[in-house]
Amino acid sequence: KQILVLGLDGAGKTSILHSLATNHVKRSMAPTEGFNAICINTEESQMEFLEIGGSESLRSYWNMYLPKVLLLVYVVDSADHARLPVAKQLLHQLIQNNSTLPVVVLANKQDLEGAYCITDIHDALALSDIGDERKMFLIGTHVAEDGSEISSSMQDAKELIGQLVLEAQ
Repeated sequence: KQILVLGLDGAGKTSILHSLATNHVKRSMAPTEGFNAICINTEESQMEFLEIGGSESLRSYWNMYLPKVLLLVYVVDSADHARLPVAKQLLHQLIQNNSTLPVVVLANKQDLEGAYCITDIHDALALSDIGDERKMFLIGTHVAEDGSEISSSMQDAKELIGQLVLEAQ
């Protein structure tokens, strides 16, 4: 059972995964062409993350992997206002047939000028419409300078994901 990491191309999925895996920032500039798998060990568990690229040509694969996962991590670019409606539409399509799958939404790039705050992201993605049966979390994240330690919000996200994985197993 894996943790699926999805989001539009350029949202910062790969950078987040590298940061979670190493506890240090590594910004990735190249989009993921296909799949990226990373294993992260914590004291409590071993977590297997599967990232699928967010370009339009790869989105058709998203639904194939969804039934097999413990948790969905959905990454959005908080500063990419123009594409938030697309991110919302894709998220709602993904989870409409799975009412119990826990979802962690990472509102990434919070450090950029013009980035929407958490409440604006919550509204833009219409997270209130998703339903009450599901465990759902929204965390603001950012990947700072290369080589620095990860932010407290990234550490919180890692701990939350670890906790949800333990509960789901």
